[in-house]
Amino acid sequence: MATDAIDVIHNPSHSRFEAQVEGELARLDYRLRNHVMDIHHTEVPPSLGGRGIGGKLVEAAVAHARANKLRIIASCSYAHAWMQRHPQALDLLAT
Repeated sequence: MATDAIDVIHNPSHSRFEAQVEGELARLDYRLRNHVMDIHHTEVPPSLGGRGIGGKLVEAAVAHARANKLRIIASCSYAHAWMQRHPQALDLLAT
């Protein structure tokens, strides 16, 4: 399965970004306060691992933050590592 086919949706009522893949839910959870999005958890079921789904979730959250003029705290280790590998997202990091 190509990662381009993964449809990530924003579910603001649950403060998360989601992707349904093969009947399983992958998600990125965040807390929003004072225009800062704290990405605190990213979860991809083990059966879906290695397909870039976690990266697509973080990418969607970063795009949302940029479009809405939010800063990001990446307290999730996966999200933090993703941002370090994608320098174009580093300007969003809250200090």
